[in-house]
Amino acid sequence: MKDELFLRGQQVPMTKEAVRALALSRLELHNATTLIDVGAGTGSISLEAALQYPRLRVTAIERKPEALALMAENCRHFGCEDNIRLLQGEAPLPLAQRADAIFIGGSGGQLAALTDWALAHLNPGGRLVMTFILLENLHQALAHLSARPVANLDCQQIQQSALTRLGQGHYFKPNNPVYLMSCTLEAAYDARY
Repeated sequence: MKDELFLRGQQVPMTKEAVRALALSRLELHNATTLIDVGAGTGSISLEAALQYPRLRVTAIERKPEALALMAENCRHFGCEDNIRLLQGEAPLPLAQRADAIFIGGSGGQLAALTDWALAHLNPGGRLVMTFILLENLHQALAHLSARPVANLDCQQIQQSALTRLGQGHYFKPNNPVYLMSCTLEAAYDARY
């Protein structure tokens, strides 16, 4: 989906189109029934997943009220109110459900705890996908996941530029690089949340 299709708000983050497409591919939602989206922002991951897979049940967690309100507007705009549940709060938080896939778009400075929480809420064989813009978060996540029961650990740096008019000509305006990490939970993870 084009970024322009989403309702946007100031200071509400959104996973951009190129990163979103790769993240959704890595989540492997074709056989999934549940997705948890942590740090949902505008809801671009939740919404595109729900539109691509109408039987998918999505829980979108967001701590900022203005972002949650914008996501609710986007849910109405795309007709996804029935399969996206909005949850105001800051993960890690108590959550009774487990999921086939979890996407983390922001860690709020709690990357290790959030990663363990996500693994504790994944079904065995479930997919965890995270995005970062800070190298420190990438290194911390790699080190943390290396001591966890995960397989198929993969990381990619995505650098995308878009053709943009400048005066009489054009140039490729770059976006910030994004690191996208994905893995599969091998077995039940024994963390308590």
